[in-house]
Amino acid sequence: MITRRGILHAAAGIAALGLVSTPALADWKETYKELVIAAVPDENATGIERRYEPFRQYLEKQLGVPVKLRIANDYAAVIEGQIAGNIQIATYGPSSYARAWMNGAKIEPFAMQVNKDGTKGYYSVLWVKADSPYQKFEDLKGKNLGLVDPNSTSGNNVPRFAMNKMGVKPEEFFANVVYTGSHENAIIALQQGQIDAAFNWWNDENESMLKRMERKNMAKYDDFRMIFKSDQIVNSPVAYLSDLPEELKAAIRDAFFNVEKNDPEAFKVLTDGEAQVWAPTSHKDYEVIVELNTFVDSLRKQ
Repeated sequence: MITRRGILHAAAGIAALGLVSTPALADWKETYKELVIAAVPDENATGIERRYEPFRQYLEKQLGVPVKLRIANDYAAVIEGQIAGNIQIATYGPSSYARAWMNGAKIEPFAMQVNKDGTKGYYSVLWVKADSPYQKFEDLKGKNLGLVDPNSTSGNNVPRFAMNKMGVKPEEFFANVVYTGSHENAIIALQQGQIDAAFNWWNDENESMLKRMERKNMAKYDDFRMIFKSDQIVNSPVAYLSDLPEELKAAIRDAFFNVEKNDPEAFKVLTDGEAQVWAPTSHKDYEVIVELNTFVDSLRKQ
């Protein structure tokens, strides 16, 4: 868990003694006249904007400075944006956060997604169409597989780890292995017959990318069949730049952890009402994902 650093308490104590004027606590606004939040693209741009816009407005109100939503074309754009320091706040998948950290981004995860039932994990699953003949993984030999993005946890790294355990080399086992760019696109490609199977994220029977698409009338859950489910993966983090002022970090944490109380509608739109408010987290929770990324990197070199 993230703990408040002593500097906040020290500053409060000094201010109480009259040694520092209260306005000094807001000095970060002179440096950060605008903040940028970005999310790895698991949906199309329109879906991301619809989901995040009320929350962006909420952050702007709570923090007292303009907040810009950056809609990235791929996972790498969010990673590179935080490495460059151009994105102050980013919502990641576990592997994309780990990749940013491994590539030198000076970031701290501070909030972890929490499922509606209070659990803090999800799964990588493999979907096929319900009317297809494929009943098990072995039936897909010589067929077309859809992955999501090289930096996707449930859409690439966990699948490659799991297939390695099965003794499967994807580029040899399948006729084609394609990256679709987003979890939503993977389902669409499967739906349209461009691929025969698609890896994706799944929390439980009530929440997954497929369920989100069903709620948007983009797909029907029962039109697909799950033929693989991974071990549980730690839930996704939100990370901010490490060198942000402590007062700004505290304000960001306060906004995230109290959104359900302060603006329940914005939180409902962001999560479709299928999540609890974030829980505090730290890099320690994602060390296993750094190990996963390192292992998948080694597979690419073979």
